[in-house]
Amino acid sequence: MALTPRLDLRQSQQLVMTPQLQQAIKLLQMSYLDLATYVEQELEKNPLLERDDSLPGEDDYIASDDTSDFEGENDAGPLDEISISDDAPLSAAENAAIDTDYDNIYTSDATLDNPSDSIGADAASTGFLAASTGGSSSFSGTDMNLENTLSDDVSLRDHLAAQLNLLGLSPADKLIASYLIDLVSDTGYLVGDLEEAAESLGCTDERLNSVLDVLRGLEPTGVFAVDLADCLALQLKEKNRYDPAIATLLENLHLLAEGNLKELLGICGVDQEDLADMISEIKELDPKPGLQFGGEVAQTVVPDVFVRRRPDGSWHVELNSETLPKVLVNNRYYSVINTKSRQKEEKEYLSECMNSANWLIKSLEQRAQTILKVASALVEEQEMFFTQGIEFLRPLNLKTIAEAISMHESTVSRVTSNKYLATSRGVFELKYFFTSAINATSGGDSHSAASVRHKLKQLVNDEAPNKILSDDKIVELMKLQGIDIARRTVAKYRDAMNIPSSVERRRLKKQLIAS
Repeated sequence: MALTPRLDLRQSQQLVMTPQLQQAIKLLQMSYLDLATYVEQELEKNPLLERDDSLPGEDDYIASDDTSDFEGENDAGPLDEISISDDAPLSAAENAAIDTDYDNIYTSDATLDNPSDSIGADAASTGFLAASTGGSSSFSGTDMNLENTLSDDVSLRDHLAAQLNLLGLSPADKLIASYLIDLVSDTGYLVGDLEEAAESLGCTDERLNSVLDVLRGLEPTGVFAVDLADCLALQLKEKNRYDPAIATLLENLHLLAEGNLKELLGICGVDQEDLADMISEIKELDPKPGLQFGGEVAQTVVPDVFVRRRPDGSWHVELNSETLPKVLVNNRYYSVINTKSRQKEEKEYLSECMNSANWLIKSLEQRAQTILKVASALVEEQEMFFTQGIEFLRPLNLKTIAEAISMHESTVSRVTSNKYLATSRGVFELKYFFTSAINATSGGDSHSAASVRHKLKQLVNDEAPNKILSDDKIVELMKLQGIDIARRTVAKYRDAMNIPSSVERRRLKKQLIAS
C-alpha cells in the first residue's frame, strides 16, 4: 500500500437535529407547569414576544367535535381553530420535525421558510401575530386558585431548628445538631451513617452521640430514632412505661406483625392480659411522628384534556385552555426597530428574535394539535372504559395509537408524559390507558393488566373470613371468568397492591372477628 497523500470525494448522509427541532421536542413532553415556566423565560429574553392578557373568548380552547375527526395527521376540521391568524399552515417538513424517532433525530433535509415572510397583511395592520393556543381567565386580577388559600405549614426541620435555639448548646455542638437535623427524614427518623457524619464534621463519635442524645429529647417525641422500635421506645420512656417486658416486646416486633402471640407470651414472660395491655399501649403511639408537621404543599393535578359525553352518545374532547399559554409576536415593534437598525449585528439579532418567536408559536400550536389527536385516539380505543368502568379497560400499546394518528411511537410517548385527562370517572394520566395484555382462556379478546388487578382486588375484598382464597384458587376463579393468568402473576399483582398472602389474611381476619 502506497503511503502518499491523495484527495478523495465522498458522498454521505448526516442526521442533523436543529435547535428549533430540539425546542419542539422539548415542548412536546413538558407538563403544563414546565411549559408555563419555559414560556416565561422566553418572554423575558425575547423582546418581540408578549403575553396575551385579553379575556378569553369561545375560541380559546381546542376541541374535537368527534373522535373520528382524528384519523390522519393533517385532517382539517375543529383543529383549524388554533391556526395562526392569516398565517400559512404548518408545512410537511415542520410536521415531520415534531414526529421524530426515539433517538430524536431529524431526518428531513427540508429547511424552514423565513417565518417573517409568513406574516399576513391583517396581522401587520394590527401589529400582532397571535397563536390562539388558549389563555387564562381572571376577575380583576384576582387568582382564586385553591393553592393560594392554603397556609404554609411549619416543616419538621423548621420546628426542630426553632427548638435548637433554646437548648443552650455551644457553637460547635449547635453546628453538629444542625447537621443531624438535616439527616432527619420527613417521618422523623434519622437517616445516614453516624460515623460518616462524625468524620465529615471532624468530631469524635462520643461528642456526636452526646449531641444526638440531647436532640432525641425534642418534640415531637420519637424523632431522631433509628428504627421503629427505637421510636416507640422513646415515646414509652416519656410516658414512664418502658419496662423490661415491653422492651422485650419491642425487640420482637416482627412476631407481633406476624400475629404470633403465643411465642410472644413466652418471650416476654407475661400473661395474656398484660400482653394485650402492652399491645394496646403500642397501638396508641405514633410510628411516624415527623408527619405531624407539614412538608411541601400538595400540588393539585390540572388536566390537560377534558372528555365529556354528548346527549347523542358521542364523545367531546377539548383541551384545557388554562394549560395552553397564549403568546403574541409584536410585529409592529419589529417593523419600527428594523427600519431604524443600521448595523449588521442589530439586524441579525432582530431576525433571530423574530425567527425564534415564530417558531415558538408554531411549536405551541403543533404541541396542542398533537395532544388533542392522541387524547381523541385514546378515547376512541378505550370507549368501553369510559362507559362501563375499569373492568373493560382494553390492552393498548403506543404502536396502536401511533398508527391511528399516523405518527411515530416516540411522539406518542412524549405526548403522554405528564399529561392528564379529566373524565366523569376521575382524572387519569394519559399513560394510564396503556396496559399490557393478559390472554383470554377461550381465545377471545385479551384483558388489560389494570382490569385484571381490579378483579383480583374484588375477589380478595369479597372473600369470607372462613374461606380465604389462595393464589391457586384465585387463578381458578380468574380462568372461570375467561382470564388466562399464571400463579406467579397473581402473586406479583398481589404484592404490588400490598395485599397480604392468604395465610396473613386468614390470621388478620380472625383477629378482627375476635376483637
